[in-house]
Amino acid sequence: MTRGGATKDRTGESERKCLATGESQPKQGLIRFVMGPEGRVVPDVMGKLPGRGVYVTSSREALGTAVKKKLFARGFKAQVQVPEELVQDVERQVARRVIELISLARKSGDAVSGFERVKDWLAKEEARVLIQASDGSGRGKSKLSTPYKGKFIGCLTADELGMAFGRQTAIHAALASGGLSKRVVDEAQRLQGLREMVGGNGRTEG
Repeated sequence: MTRGGATKDRTGESERKCLATGESQPKQGLIRFVMGPEGRVVPDVMGKLPGRGVYVTSSREALGTAVKKKLFARGFKAQVQVPEELVQDVERQVARRVIELISLARKSGDAVSGFERVKDWLAKEEARVLIQASDGSGRGKSKLSTPYKGKFIGCLTADELGMAFGRQTAIHAALASGGLSKRVVDEAQRLQGLREMVGGNGRTEG
């Protein structure tokens, strides 16, 4: 998630084993699943649903492996129903979570959007996280740099980023340090693993 060379520090975080890879890693990088009514596999993006959970790395490849190799049945030690749109549903839920968290940061005054406002925050060293739409103009995005030892998020579309700021579209945004910034970064990292970054001509600031 870093575009400025920041080092991840996961010391002290609880870990869980991925159903698909068999590797243990911090929970922040995993998606939890529980078994719902009639044995249906239900994604628990918030990690709060009751019942025994199993975990899969937040990546399209790992989730695809878990579905294809019927690993959920092995993990739950029971016959389960895996929805056809499970991977897409997980992606939608995580994206919605990222948008909601950025919106909360905006309402608390810890997030801004728009090229000039973001540029101003970066100049004043108030920004700790730079967010840029995945389908934004590469030329425009190249004019802003990730804060020193800060974070970069580039997995939201212009429409999604716009939703977080109550506007039609947004290309550039920034988060202040503290507050919800770490939670936004953690959720965005999960979303990035679930998405294939799509290139294109890009869009200008709306």
